Amino acid sequence: MIFWITRMMKMKLMNKAYWERRYIEGSDFWNAKGITTPIKEYLNQLTDKHIRILIPGLGHGYELMYLKEQGFANVVGLDLTDLAARETLEKFPLFPIDEVVLGDFFQHEGQYDLILEHTFFCSLPIALRPKYVAKMKELLAVNGRLVGVLFDCEFDSVDPPFGGSLSEYKKLFCVSDLNIEILEPCYNSIKPRKDREVFIKIVKQQHD
Repeated sequence: MIFWITRMMKMKLMNKAYWERRYIEGSDFWNAKGITTPIKEYLNQLTDKHIRILIPGLGHGYELMYLKEQGFANVVGLDLTDLAARETLEKFPLFPIDEVVLGDFFQHEGQYDLILEHTFFCSLPIALRPKYVAKMKELLAVNGRLVGVLFDCEFDSVDPPFGGSLSEYKKLFCVSDLNIEILEPCYNSIKPRKDREVFIKIVKQQHD
């Protein structure tokens, strides 16, 4: 019985119509109304504007818009639906909608120097987390980085977001070819998420 419930949950959360309904219903949780401080401050340190960047679970696409404004040339925003991104386009006519790719993260192919994590991980069923890590390892180029924030709290809901803990994440990302450079409480979260996030920087190493 548990197997079928888990399977049904996976099917629902990887369904385009489900996420379109969530975006239409609206939620301040999913829409921070702009790029969040931890992501922005990290991106502001980058000097190479030609690195290959992936943003899975793009949503409204504020990170994509910011990166293009800063002159980053190779950015892909990935999501099951572009409904939220098109809402952003209506407000900001220069939003780079052409950089949005529709598709399933687990079916996506490519090699990236940087993958940004912001509310995508927490949208997935917990049972898919090992698969998420394996896919990240596949998509990252050697010395590529997975950077972003994860929730350091639990949510009492059968629907996303799904939380977790710092200790869980240490075990999850402790796999071959991945090096945890940073996994610590986030000091610059936006106010609604203060004291509820950890910042991560996971680097893919050269395979021996």
